[in-house]
Amino acid sequence: MATVRRGVILVGHGGIPKGCPQEIVTKLKRLEAQRRAAKQPASAEEMELDTKIRQWPRTPETDPYQSGLEAVAAQLRANLGDVLFAVAYNEFCAPTLEESVEHLVNKGATHIIVTTTMFTPGGSHSEVEIPEILDHLRPQYPGVELRYAWPFDLNLVANTLAQQVQRFL
Repeated sequence: MATVRRGVILVGHGGIPKGCPQEIVTKLKRLEAQRRAAKQPASAEEMELDTKIRQWPRTPETDPYQSGLEAVAAQLRANLGDVLFAVAYNEFCAPTLEESVEHLVNKGATHIIVTTTMFTPGGSHSEVEIPEILDHLRPQYPGVELRYAWPFDLNLVANTLAQQVQRFL
C-alpha cells in the first residue's frame, strides 16, 4: 500500500513590485488579452515578459503583497501540522501554481490540496484559472490527487470578517 503524503499550496494573486517598468506590465497584459481573445497558447514573447516580471527582485518594501502573503502562509503552515507546504501566485510573482505542484510532488506529495486567499465568487483567477491549471496538471501527475478547496463557505468568510470588525469596534 502506497504511503499518503499530504501537501498544501496557498495561492495568492501576486503583485507588481515597485521598480518594475510599467511598460513591461502593459505589454504583458496586452499580449495576454490578445491570446485569450484568439484562444491561442502563450507566445514566446508573452512567456518571456511573464518570467521577467515574476523574477523581478523583491523585498518587503518593493512588494508588500508578497510579504503579506508569506506571513499568512507561515501562520497557515503552523496550523496544518505535518504537511508539505508551498506558496504560489496567479500572476506577477513566482512561483507559479505549476511550479509549486511540481515542487511538492518532487518532495513526495501524493495528495495536494490547493487553496487561495481569493475568497469571494466571481473572480477569474479563483473560479477559472486555478481549476484550469489543475485540470491541465492532473494527467502529468496521475499518481497524485490534486484537490481544490473551493468555493469558500461564505458564512465562514463573513464570520472571519465580523471578528475583524469587532476588533475595531
